[in-house]
Amino acid sequence: ALPPVIIAALFGGGWIMLKPNRFDVHAVRSLSGAGSMFCGFSALTMIPLADAVAIGFASPLFIVVLAALSLHERVHAYRWSAVAVGFLGVMIMIGPHFAGGYGSLMGAGYALAGAFFTAFAMISIRRMSAKEHAITITFYFCVTCAFIGLLTILGGWHAQTPMQTFVLIMCGIFGGVGQLWLSLSYRYAEASVVAPFDYTNMIWATTFGFFVFGELPSLVVWIGASIVIGSGLIILWRERKRHITEASAEPL
Repeated sequence: ALPPVIIAALFGGGWIMLKPNRFDVHAVRSLSGAGSMFCGFSALTMIPLADAVAIGFASPLFIVVLAALSLHERVHAYRWSAVAVGFLGVMIMIGPHFAGGYGSLMGAGYALAGAFFTAFAMISIRRMSAKEHAITITFYFCVTCAFIGLLTILGGWHAQTPMQTFVLIMCGIFGGVGQLWLSLSYRYAEASVVAPFDYTNMIWATTFGFFVFGELPSLVVWIGASIVIGSGLIILWRERKRHITEASAEPL
């Protein structure tokens, strides 16, 4: 994932783009992002692709809670109600995994933990974006993930076939570009504009899950995902409305 980020830095202003203003904030963002990634990978080995993605939609709900606790943002009853309904949708999706055995329940738990770490990472990016460039944020995230990933050799690695090696390399390249674009999107547009695009993941997850793995989401997953997505959109709508109200109240 590092080569596309380094190339972007060289074309965007040189090696100075990789110099952070504060290492501590990068550490928090990078470790939470790495936690999200590793939980996400673990979930994918235990539950269907669409299930893991749908449970991951709980991230905006966690963002509201973390913003209230760590950023001291005022969250009114309207958004708290949407959060409560959203978590009800999450429980609907997780419910069948209680009957699916230990591995299935653990997979759902990993997916939910990944959503929490993603929310924590997004809160960190919100704090950093004013003083740290998206390229810098992405670079240290990739370095952190590479280092933590290297430590997994202690648990024993399996030899890869040439095709598996190729797939892993392409995953890294696309992942690096995706992380870079995600960070840039939050720099140039409001979260309420960017975040709804994340819900298209359900379309991609269902499509790839069916054609590659022969999986289709159950009715329970569709119901729960619809509730979570609806709650998330309400939260984003209220967030955008609040920003517009505050902007109109500021003196010219």
